[in-house]
Amino acid sequence: MNFETLGLAPALLRALADAGYTVPTPIQTQAVPLVLAGEDVLGGAQTGTGKTAAFGLPLLQRLVEGGKPATGPRKPRALILVPTRELAVQVADSLRGYSKYLRLNVTTIFGGAGMGPQVDNLRRGVDILVATPGRLIDHMQQGSAKLDAVEILVLDEADRMLDMGFLPAMKRILSRVPTERQTLLFSATFEPRIKQLALEFMRDPKQVQVAAQNTIAATIQHRAHPVDGARKRDLLIDILTARHTEQVLVFGKTKHGCNRLAEQLESAGLPALAIHGNKSQAARQKALNAFKSGKARILVATDVAARGLDIPNLPLVINHDLPMVAEDYIHRIGRTGRNGAQGEAISLVSPDEAPLLRQIQRLLKSDIALEAIDGFEPSRPIRLDANAPGSGAPRAQAPRPGGQRPPRKPGNRGHGKPADRGAHAHAHTGQKPGKERGQERGQGRGQGRPGGQRATRG
Repeated sequence: MNFETLGLAPALLRALADAGYTVPTPIQTQAVPLVLAGEDVLGGAQTGTGKTAAFGLPLLQRLVEGGKPATGPRKPRALILVPTRELAVQVADSLRGYSKYLRLNVTTIFGGAGMGPQVDNLRRGVDILVATPGRLIDHMQQGSAKLDAVEILVLDEADRMLDMGFLPAMKRILSRVPTERQTLLFSATFEPRIKQLALEFMRDPKQVQVAAQNTIAATIQHRAHPVDGARKRDLLIDILTARHTEQVLVFGKTKHGCNRLAEQLESAGLPALAIHGNKSQAARQKALNAFKSGKARILVATDVAARGLDIPNLPLVINHDLPMVAEDYIHRIGRTGRNGAQGEAISLVSPDEAPLLRQIQRLLKSDIALEAIDGFEPSRPIRLDANAPGSGAPRAQAPRPGGQRPPRKPGNRGHGKPADRGAHAHAHTGQKPGKERGQERGQGRGQGRPGGQRATRG
């Protein structure tokens, strides 16, 4: 299977070839023909599998084949709603890359940036509008965003938009979009309420689910280290010191906590950047760019970075604090182990977080290895419900990072570097051949190539 067999136009194939993408991912293989045929599509796939290209490539082709209005300013013909600022930037960048040989204009609007430049861009004319719901409502009220020419509507990360409380805004936007349109809804997970919502505004949608719901890449190795909450920082420093050559994404629970943790890592000689919803959009983008380019090795983030973040070849994700919602564990660790690469997810778990670990194991329907680190054993044991699916007692005793380790089962590499990362080059899942791609709950997400806090207004 290659992109030509999907029926894509030569201009798109040329752009994909320039980017080094050769093999479509399963979600692209199944969704692209349906979108090209004009069907409404409900697409589900785990993060890092190429959802943006799955809707973006056929969307571009349908716009080109449909032609442009003969007169008047160009109004958006495609509207893509995303929950966060970073994801808006990422999706727009991906679409610009795919459409480099097409005469289509892609514009983004999101909160945290001035209205003036966005209004100017809309007035100059736009073919594809990528927007966060809150800021789009602002432009609709101001009269700068006209949605009466929309032919294709895309809801990306729809589950997160619902979690963030965007349902009223989404319904308000939907009321301003023509009823005669193609609607595409893509997400990593689909709960019953999302399917019910989809039935309200989609026409006989074809469902594509390329992986079981709430599953994660099989190439990710999971483990949890029990430790008292007061000693998490010290254990984190030991782990990061032992793995000094690798990039690491560290997840914290609160904005203030992430700032403090980044400062403490700096004091320990481990340069780190923090990203969360209180930072300006410019500061967030600067930190993301530094991390993605490899200039920064450690990024400390709230769940602002858990969805859609494109990070090439990220080997390790560490949960300094477990997420309060089990599903967020999936989105956090989905930053590693992308497109067939090996990845590793480490969680530092205090005894008080045992219920959260139980929820995660129930969701995954599998164990997460509990390994105490010498010198960091908790003052009381992590107690997991023996009757809960996927729970278990603490297992191996692992020495402090950098020391002599006991024998492990095959594939259990401790804090060592994961094994082979080779894989095909897939559109939207990563970089060129041989490389892999890399919200605060209720805040923004990532940026990149193909593939909690209170909600703010986009």
